[in-house]
Amino acid sequence: MTTRIHRVILAVLAITGAVVGVWATGWPHGFYRAFPGLGRHWVSMDGSYNEHLVRDVGAAYLALTVLGAYAMRIALPELVRAAGAAWLVFGVLHFAYHLGHLGMYGTTDKILNVVALGGSVVLAAALLVPVRD
Repeated sequence: MTTRIHRVILAVLAITGAVVGVWATGWPHGFYRAFPGLGRHWVSMDGSYNEHLVRDVGAAYLALTVLGAYAMRIALPELVRAAGAAWLVFGVLHFAYHLGHLGMYGTTDKILNVVALGGSVVLAAALLVPVRD
């Protein structure tokens, strides 16, 4: 059964994916210089600018956004779990990379990286758990 909480989780993942995806594909150099915004610079800290890589990451986020939004709309349990599994694979690999590269950041950015990326992993995993209304 797909519940309201599943739809909320899918909406959160879709919104964050859309923001990252549109920014990275539409304005890759701006994304590289300024992500996640508010004076923080997580991407540029990790090496030279590569437009191809930034646009590919943005495209991956947009693809996950489409899958998540479609699962939210259709709300079939199998589709919700498939969207959760896709977000989970991406999220775990993304999170693992960042966990191994936190040394370049100050304390606040280390914490924000772990919370943001770890949170998306938790949300994706929650989509795999059946919940009853």
